Amino acid sequence: MAFPDDRDTAPYLDEIEDGVYAFLQPDGGWCLNNAGVVVNGDDVVVVDTAATERRAELFRALIAEVTDVAPTVVVNTHFHGDHTFGNFVFSPPAAVVAHEAARREMLVAGLGLQGLWPNVRWGEVTLRPPTVTYRDRMDVYAGELRLELIHPGPAHTVTDTVVWIPDRSVVFAGDIVMSGVTPFCLMGSIEGSLRAIERLRALRPSVVVPGHGPVGGPELFDEAEEYLRWIKRLARAGVAAGRSPLETARAADLGAFAAFIDAERILPNLHRAYAEERGAAPGAELDVLACFTEMVEFHGRLPTCHA
Repeated sequence: MAFPDDRDTAPYLDEIEDGVYAFLQPDGGWCLNNAGVVVNGDDVVVVDTAATERRAELFRALIAEVTDVAPTVVVNTHFHGDHTFGNFVFSPPAAVVAHEAARREMLVAGLGLQGLWPNVRWGEVTLRPPTVTYRDRMDVYAGELRLELIHPGPAHTVTDTVVWIPDRSVVFAGDIVMSGVTPFCLMGSIEGSLRAIERLRALRPSVVVPGHGPVGGPELFDEAEEYLRWIKRLARAGVAAGRSPLETARAADLGAFAAFIDAERILPNLHRAYAEERGAAPGAELDVLACFTEMVEFHGRLPTCHA
């Protein structure tokens, strides 16, 4: 299955702990998410899928290279299409599991993400929402290996799930944590993300699989926290000075964060931070399309998507 990128940036499967694999899609930018698979005896659990049909098919083919067992469960860490559009490649027969809000938001959003990047080869995607949902916590098993599904509250979105595997000291953080990639909290919460990161840190994982970017350790929590606290400071100063989020974004010195992929996300992040600075509840609804449109204006073009 050919990809337009060279071999160094093609998706690949990496065994990060015994029977626990990360599916990594460099460079981790828009719609190039990470996913995972847990293989234990006759049980295979997938964590997230991919944005396009061909990428999800590649993920399935790579899984088949490490096990003859077909996945029976797919866990979605949130509702965004880059993590869920590939569900249909595995389900049926696999059951799709996610937070109860993820099912609702997935049905509302549909395949709308495809309209933002019409030139992407999405394939013949069929929306496959969760068939099993939970509210606060849920356990899924691969053999005797327990996967704890935890809803941390509004963070990247209001639909987030983190997958903690205590016996492997691995956490799949979803898009609450990214690695060398700019966080994106427009549909969630800055303050809620900081609280979620504290909960993740308290798990004391050795390995952290971020939603985008290279696998790391607990240092990824520090990276995300530093960025989010910086956004909060910008928003507080901007609100006090009567500047709009766009004006604040244009005046901001990115400093070390300039090295993050998709730095244009500063603008939607500021919209969320401004709302919270003015008293909005975490996860309160914002005009996502208007914020995305303004981000395109700020960036000077449509953000790049290599999916």
